[in-house]
Amino acid sequence: MPLAPRTVVVHRRTELDELVERHGTRGQAEFFLRTRGRTLAEVQDRHDACAAVLQHVAAAIPIDWRRGSVERGDLDRFLFDADDVIVVVGQDGLVANVAKYLADQPVVGLNPEPDRNPGVLVRHPPTSVGSLLAALSSGRATMQQRTLCRAETDDGQDLSALNEIYLGHPSHQSARYRLTEPGAHPERQSSSGIIVSTGTGTTGWCASIAQERHSRLTLPDPEDRALAWFVREAWPSPATETTHTEGLLTADQRLVITAEADSLVLFGDGLERDRLTVGWGQDVRIGIDGRTLRLVTG
Repeated sequence: MPLAPRTVVVHRRTELDELVERHGTRGQAEFFLRTRGRTLAEVQDRHDACAAVLQHVAAAIPIDWRRGSVERGDLDRFLFDADDVIVVVGQDGLVANVAKYLADQPVVGLNPEPDRNPGVLVRHPPTSVGSLLAALSSGRATMQQRTLCRAETDDGQDLSALNEIYLGHPSHQSARYRLTEPGAHPERQSSSGIIVSTGTGTTGWCASIAQERHSRLTLPDPEDRALAWFVREAWPSPATETTHTEGLLTADQRLVITAEADSLVLFGDGLERDRLTVGWGQDVRIGIDGRTLRLVTG
């Protein structure tokens, strides 16, 4: 007999949890908040509301389903199963945080604070979790297949992201490298880094770059099998050029970056702690990931 599905609830610690850990006691946390013109009651109310949402989600999971839970800081140590149903409770960014660890498991995004979170990825109210899980169980759920991007290094390291991948100097100073876009000759560049974005990410960091430079690129939509890439602040010099600074990647196309510095870093979705490092002469290939994020829409 096959095992029942497992629901894995993904969440993050509340501000109160983080304050108490940082300052040692609730009293010290309250003193710190007062020095910043805030109150412990405000933080406690949000903590209690979050706890109530998590309790509601736990109660809505079918009684015969298996259960699991993981906090954002433990995602890189958590083993997801192929038949898991992922329920993300929190901000939109939490969906991006978990997406890189999945392999086509469905993701339900719940927005516990609609007055604070846009709800692009956590688009459902917590009260709908029961009906959404029932729809998944019966095969009636509708989903978006959101594209991910993937970076691979010549020594076997890899990194995936739902929004964007950044490559550059670890301190965001000038990075030196050789860039080869599909169908073009390599170009040596010095810049403040390269952003490769999915359609999901084109509403964020990528959008600000495109708007600032008045780019004529048509940015991809979340389900498009395409990526947009931009070089940030490319510097022209006798040794570096600025001809190839933006473009699109489709299908099997790859952007190839060859490091010409002792240390360049790559990270996805703003998680600098979870990063790859490449050195002089190493190649990085960035393109569309074979996986997609299966985001439950209804």
